[in-house]
Amino acid sequence: MRQLLLINPNSSKATTEMMVDIAAAELPPGFALSGVSARSGPSMIVNSVELEAAAPEVERNWRESGRQCAGVIISAFGDPGIERVRAAAKVPVAGICEASMLEAALGGRRFGVATVTPELTDAIRHKAEQLGLDRLYTGIRLTPGDPRALAADPQALEEALALAVQACIERDGAQAVVIGGGPLGQAAIALAPRFSVPVIAPIPAAVRDLLRQLAIYDAAAGQMAAMRAKLSAA
Repeated sequence: MRQLLLINPNSSKATTEMMVDIAAAELPPGFALSGVSARSGPSMIVNSVELEAAAPEVERNWRESGRQCAGVIISAFGDPGIERVRAAAKVPVAGICEASMLEAALGGRRFGVATVTPELTDAIRHKAEQLGLDRLYTGIRLTPGDPRALAADPQALEEALALAVQACIERDGAQAVVIGGGPLGQAAIALAPRFSVPVIAPIPAAVRDLLRQLAIYDAAAGQMAAMRAKLSAA
């Protein structure tokens, strides 16, 4: 059994459990998934200061819980700490923002982001630019009101995000829409059947990305092992 780790950069254990349930449902046989929450910080990251502060906490989570894992998922939109973990872990690492944007842009699709956090607008746009997707990025559409209060009301959250998704499609010309946030995971899955364009749930997208990375990693490791065997036999 290959063990994977999901790191929730938010401090809510209930949110971590929800994320793990969503991610585990995407895994094939032979994989197990555990989750870990930030020890400190907000229950839900809503601004760039909190996003930046989460990066060292994510790295600490990996060092304490992930050293024996075959792969890691960072489950906050903005992927805090992803480069730190990639540099330290030497195993595949997937971030929900990176994975969902790349999936949304497949085939050159124009894509937008629907989310609840207006103070992360610049960070989300910057992520699209980092990935070289800025020409396909149609922008962000936001729900009204306090993000944490809305996230605490699942039905209201789903309906508010539905309006934001609709705006991405009708006003911005998006051909796919990413739901921007790990704590929005259940709403993202519920929204997908309601629209004719792909609505990308970020946690399943990260699982798919991690499995692809693992397949490439395994193939490379197999080639190296075969090469070493030939050299030792020579």
